[in-house]
Amino acid sequence: MTGQAVKPEIKLRQFEGPLDLLLHLIEKNDVDIYDIPISTITAQYMDYIESMKEFDMELASDFLVMGATLVSIKSRMMLPGMQAALGSGENAADPREELVISLMRYKRCRIFASDLKERREKYDGARFRYASTAKQLGITIAPAEQAFSVDEFNDAVATINERNEMRFTDITAKIKHILRKDKLSVKERIKSIWRSITGKGKILLSSLFTKKTEKMDKVVSFLAVLELVRDNKITAEQDRNFGEISIEEKKI
Repeated sequence: MTGQAVKPEIKLRQFEGPLDLLLHLIEKNDVDIYDIPISTITAQYMDYIESMKEFDMELASDFLVMGATLVSIKSRMMLPGMQAALGSGENAADPREELVISLMRYKRCRIFASDLKERREKYDGARFRYASTAKQLGITIAPAEQAFSVDEFNDAVATINERNEMRFTDITAKIKHILRKDKLSVKERIKSIWRSITGKGKILLSSLFTKKTEKMDKVVSFLAVLELVRDNKITAEQDRNFGEISIEEKKI
């Protein structure tokens, strides 16, 4: 029929599991993983499951269990007062919390798996060469008698412990950076910038930042400005390349 939307053909075998399918839906809908519109995602998830005509029952069982979980979460979200409690910032238990934690764990594993895959592709052609022994190099090592020193042994152990502590601290910092909840939202930044310029005339884009503003925060702000320009809500001007950008509420 003309004008009827055509759903994309998606098969369960394209996904490694139900969490993989859920992440796909969240990314396709461009929604915040920490504030999942459970009604919309549940409806799309169930549509994909129902669209399958033939599939492996052992594989499909995991998808069906997740479908039941989504329906349960949707039901709890529809309880009287739940939306109001979550919106007011009260210390209410969010029914989506366990699902979000599972999704973040899966996303973390997927990032690690992607990194390992890239490393394998990069070093797949490398060949390891064993080091030559002293005997092969014609070096004769004369045994030397050395008395055991408790103090030197303790110093060596302390040095190794200190070196390992520094190495593991560096790895922990990298993992925390990967797992850091990215709370930067373009939608929220659009609202913030709009409040900053409404009724204030022309301002410089740089005035929205401080010296401590992170690089990612600036990128999100720039994307928010582009969205406001596209929506015809503000005007942006730049006199020269790499110069200051001034923004102003568009007069209607």
